[in-house]
Amino acid sequence: MSVLIDFSIFPVDKGSSVSAYVSRVVQVIRGSGIDFQVGPMGTCIEGSWGEVWPLIDRCFKTLATDSDRIYLTIKGDFRRGASGRIEGKVKAVAE
Repeated sequence: MSVLIDFSIFPVDKGSSVSAYVSRVVQVIRGSGIDFQVGPMGTCIEGSWGEVWPLIDRCFKTLATDSDRIYLTIKGDFRRGASGRIEGKVKAVAE
């Protein structure tokens, strides 16, 4: 089973540059062992339902420790019996 989640999360109470906060979130994702790809406007993660939602929660809690306001968008795609879709979907379009 593959769930692709494309999400953006960042504090809106930390000024005009939030790259340091986004970097903290990426470190949480990297430490999870889940496949991911960082893009210019968000990050895509791939795993099972039981893996991706707790990871998003950890990302949120990481920012909530010192942020009073957090912006979050989430898009998701489930496909039974599939895997490796982060790279596969992009490759299919390019071909």
